[in-house]
Amino acid sequence: MTRAVLSIGSNLGDRYRHLRKAVRLLGESVAVVSGVYETPPWGDTDQPPYLNAVVLGVDPTATAHDWLERARAAETAEGRVRDPERRFGPRTLDVDVIAVWDADDQPVISDDPELTLPHPRAHQRAFVLRPWIDIQPYGQLPGHGWLTDLLNDPALADDLAGMTPRPDLPLESRT
Repeated sequence: MTRAVLSIGSNLGDRYRHLRKAVRLLGESVAVVSGVYETPPWGDTDQPPYLNAVVLGVDPTATAHDWLERARAAETAEGRVRDPERRFGPRTLDVDVIAVWDADDQPVISDDPELTLPHPRAHQRAFVLRPWIDIQPYGQLPGHGWLTDLLNDPALADDLAGMTPRPDLPLESRT
């Protein structure tokens, strides 16, 4: 059984609908979904706030690249357009593969330019780490350590302070 942690976010159009659709598009492999958080934009601040969540997927046969294909298919279905001039710019839907574990429960490590695992900046992003704790309170980011320790990094304090839980916007897994 492979597992994957995927981060989902949207800041254009009907943000909540985009997140719900992403969960549906990821299908039966979605085991659990975190709460939704409203967050300020990261990296490129001249854009609307995001809604962010994290999904834990499980699949008996999926490879890391299969998870990436599912992520990209969900983005495409929701009209994601990549602007090379604005790497961290606004988007209808962003689905990032954060970490993958193989059938032996070993983390997949990859430096492939198409899919670097674990995600090279996840440890710096409160909007990934905080929702992830909702679904895996004792989770670890491979190569970086415990999620709780990562969130206690003073460098993330401002990002955490800017996050607003949105319990009024529930996301549900299909299982």
